[in-house]
Amino acid sequence: MAGVLWSLLGVLAGAFVAIQAPVNAQLARGLGMPVAAAAISFLVGAIVLGAIALLVARAEGVAVDWRAPAPWLFIAGGCLGAFYVTSSVLLVPRIGTAALMAFLVAGQLLAGMLVDRAGYLGVAVREISMGRIVGAMLLLAGAMMIRIY
Repeated sequence: MAGVLWSLLGVLAGAFVAIQAPVNAQLARGLGMPVAAAAISFLVGAIVLGAIALLVARAEGVAVDWRAPAPWLFIAGGCLGAFYVTSSVLLVPRIGTAALMAFLVAGQLLAGMLVDRAGYLGVAVREISMGRIVGAMLLLAGAMMIRIY
């Protein structure tokens, strides 16, 4: 049962990504500056996550250890997220939300396959099988069909 709930949470998170992109694009139109919209989105997200982290830490009596296993981890996630949000803001008005989501999923799949293959950052190593390659090609073909048709 827990597996179903985690899967549904993943679907909900994906739906939120699809909704976030046009919300941020509309904010960019209103501000007249896509990078400012991305910055505001990140700022609000950081404030909300900071408040939640403090509440959870206090409720669980956990002390946060701010020493990261590698200093670059403090910066890397934010930089990757900033690129994603800014790209989404720029692409939604140009290619549409559905095409953007299709290309995002395709990019996530391709990067995920490489991360899995290399065992990057401690993830379990999974080989790139013919089935995975065919699945990735089908996903890319579907993304192109969504964009073109």
